[in-house]
Amino acid sequence: MQDIVNAILLGIVEGLTEFLPVSSTAHLLLFQDLLGFHPPGAVFPIVIQFGAILSVVAVYWKKFWRVLVGLPNDPAARHFTAGVLVAFLPAAVVGVLLHDFIKDVLFAPAIAPYVIATTLILGGIVILLVERIAPRPTYTNADTLPLMKCLQIGLCQVIAIVPGVSRSGATILGGELLGVDRKAAAEFTFYLAVPTMFGASVLDLYQNRHLLDASAGLTILVGFVVSFVVAWFVVKSFIGFVGRYGLKPFGWYRILAGLAILAVMASL
Repeated sequence: MQDIVNAILLGIVEGLTEFLPVSSTAHLLLFQDLLGFHPPGAVFPIVIQFGAILSVVAVYWKKFWRVLVGLPNDPAARHFTAGVLVAFLPAAVVGVLLHDFIKDVLFAPAIAPYVIATTLILGGIVILLVERIAPRPTYTNADTLPLMKCLQIGLCQVIAIVPGVSRSGATILGGELLGVDRKAAAEFTFYLAVPTMFGASVLDLYQNRHLLDASAGLTILVGFVVSFVVAWFVVKSFIGFVGRYGLKPFGWYRILAGLAILAVMASL
């Protein structure tokens, strides 16, 4: 029963943080340690992340469907698809090339908390800075961004291979610096999440396929469903929140969270 409770809590954490600029990976690792929860195989965090991916598809299914059926004849659908794929490629290439280094070095238990704390603090400072210096936006429609802008946003996403950096934070802030309206950058981040997170999940599942454990199926399923439901609400509300309040609240949160982690590590 305790595993089910932990799966619910971690599903909530994943669903809340996957699309916020606070790093879901950092929060999952930290909450797993706080709960003393050892997930059923390395596939648990991968599967609940996949639940978050599907929430984007669920929210934007009409748009994705129109693009899919319009690909043969609709130039707008082809441009949208090309933009997302161009933005996806940098992280896909770097992720495959550095996958083992990321998992074995950056996520090593001895250094991961310090890496996460440092990147949370630095990321928070960057958010507060970019929110002040970002140029006036010249691109306001996420569906029609020039391919070069899409590629540049994709290059920003590469930074998120470092634990604690936040994929959504890197792409939204990068978009703002490139002259993309904050809300448009957030929406493009959701589009980009589908191939990026799907690709990462498939790669991790393949490499951990020998760890799949049918006996833990219920725990994994609970985490998956909770992550999907919570992430659905986040995706539905995040763009409106960003449009009203900006990213500064997340910047301050990151700084406080990073300082708290450093304080805990210093006390151990």
